Amino acid sequence: MPIEADVAIVGAGLAGLVAACEAADGGRSVVVLEQEPEASLGGQAFWSLGGLFMVDTPEQRRLRIRDSHDLALADWMRAAAFDRAEDDMPRLWAEAYVAFASGEMRPWLRDRGLRWFPVVGWAERRWNSVPRFHLTWGTGPGVLEPFVRGARERGVRVLHRHRVGEITTSGGRVDGVRGEVLEACIVERGRASPRTAVGEFAVRAGAVIVTSGGIGADHDLVRAHWPTRLGPAPAALLSGVPEHVDGRGIKVAERAGAHVIGRDRMWHYVEGVASVTPIWRAHGIRILPGPSSLWVDATGRRLPAALYPGADTLGTLAHLGSLGYDHSWFVLTYPIVRREFALSGSEQNPDLTGRSWRLVLARLRGAPAPVRALMEKGVDFIVEPDLPALLRRMRDLSGGFLEADRVARAIAERDAAVKDASDEQGAAIRRARELVGERIVRVARPHALTDPKAGPLIAVRLRVLTRKTLGGIRTDLSARVLREDGGAVPGLYAAGEAAGFGGGGMHGYRALEGTFLGGCIFSGRAAGRAAGTG
Repeated sequence: MPIEADVAIVGAGLAGLVAACEAADGGRSVVVLEQEPEASLGGQAFWSLGGLFMVDTPEQRRLRIRDSHDLALADWMRAAAFDRAEDDMPRLWAEAYVAFASGEMRPWLRDRGLRWFPVVGWAERRWNSVPRFHLTWGTGPGVLEPFVRGARERGVRVLHRHRVGEITTSGGRVDGVRGEVLEACIVERGRASPRTAVGEFAVRAGAVIVTSGGIGADHDLVRAHWPTRLGPAPAALLSGVPEHVDGRGIKVAERAGAHVIGRDRMWHYVEGVASVTPIWRAHGIRILPGPSSLWVDATGRRLPAALYPGADTLGTLAHLGSLGYDHSWFVLTYPIVRREFALSGSEQNPDLTGRSWRLVLARLRGAPAPVRALMEKGVDFIVEPDLPALLRRMRDLSGGFLEADRVARAIAERDAAVKDASDEQGAAIRRARELVGERIVRVARPHALTDPKAGPLIAVRLRVLTRKTLGGIRTDLSARVLREDGGAVPGLYAAGEAAGFGGGGMHGYRALEGTFLGGCIFSGRAAGRAAGTG
């Protein structure tokens, strides 16, 4: 007998849980189908740093950061660079999200128990005119908490180990899903789970919402859609997401008539390092750098000054991709790593995840334990007391590409520019330190890399880390899935990364950061409300 529900949701990540709560609030019975075991409830959001893009907030105003809806929208449109006919819906979603982030978002989330770290982060400094990255107290698990609790309180059924393979229709309208029941298992969150099918299932529902995530763990699929504007796809990639993030749900939606757009729009990081405690295959960690480190390519040539750390993710990826090497380097000092190195991920930030002010304050006295672990054990970190020793080890690890003289010249150029703010990196450091939050907790006091008082010297080999799909299933502002001809697929909705966080790609070519979790919340809310009243 089929399972009966008013709304069936494919995927128990953040977007799916938000949608489930909203549909249940509309009086609908809801079932969520999730292929992973119960330990993985919440999907990718659990592993996130918990940053949310919000505009003109009390947190910003307390730090004397002047922001506005109009400024945020101008920044978004400049970064997104919408230039395709199919960008009509993504553009509308972008406008709607910025309006949400400038108004209802913060009070709506605060009513549900979310709180934020008082210092607002400044991501994508080349594109964000001001800091907008609001770090959730509790990181990714803190973002998930009210929606996991809300789903349980509302009687939402979550069926784990149920892998959807087909969206079914009747009379031209979606009427449910079918799939396989996978063998029961107990595995640690994030680890690969078995795919052995032990049965079949069917769900009969008046509406189906696809919230199954992107493609970041399928490196072959990432390479297949890799755009030439980013240079050749790297032969070796690190994964910033668990192995179940494979694009399966998007393919299922396509077979039901969904139009997928912007496959070549993707968001990967160039500051990836191998985890010292890997959970999934090719597990990488992203460094969220402040602006002070020297950045050189594999041969030791300094990157263009506009591409300083933390400035422009895709601009840097495109530049490095054009050079034909699979890695680059940060060169820095201990004061810089102590103040400016944050690691993306809830598991890499036990102080913020555990809501411990004692551990947060300890960051002012030294590098956090996960950063120290990478310095001591990470295969991509080199720590030496002097420059010649550092350069010898960098050259060995680079495969012989590195030219020591180039690095020495790059250090001298960087130090001179930082001293007098004569280039974009130097100006960015000075501009950042004018903000009290940046000066106290995020940006180190300017100094020469070769200053003996700042030792030891540190080099970090950086590799490309897969993360997000910016394109996806095209939807209207009610999250209804659209066919290629522009008509809606009756009864079918999509949200989260599977829908490009709204419309099939509300970020366009570039994200301003904090907009992935925010996009899941916003699009999941829209989908749940529409399906709950449709």
